[in-house]
Amino acid sequence: DQVSSGVTGHIESIEVKYDSDKINYSQLLHSFLKGIDPTDGDGQFVDRGYQYSPAIFYQNINEENLAKEALKQIYEEGHFTDIKVKLLPFTKFYAAEEYHQDYYKKNPIRYKYYRYRSGRDQFLEKVWGKN
Repeated sequence: DQVSSGVTGHIESIEVKYDSDKINYSQLLHSFLKGIDPTDGDGQFVDRGYQYSPAIFYQNINEENLAKEALKQIYEEGHFTDIKVKLLPFTKFYAAEEYHQDYYKKNPIRYKYYRYRSGRDQFLEKVWGKN
């Protein structure tokens, strides 16, 4: 609740745990970048403010270099001319309150309405085409 208020200086994020035998870090970065608006540093779609700005939190120099490469690649693909995704060193992850966890499952109708009205899906389809 404090983070979403915009007064803490934190960014809302998710912690991703993955099996590197099934997907690698570069593939995760690519999926992330194809699911956001990397040109909007002031939030994402209807969610406005620093706390909603796009960021990649790296844990070591290898992850930082892979993130830089992913941002360079998405720029070179020509879909975007100004990338605003922040690259930040990971320090600590704070889990949100329980009612925020799996919100889309707990509130499917609200989430579906929010998602449609946010313009996210329309933006992604315009840039990347239908999946």
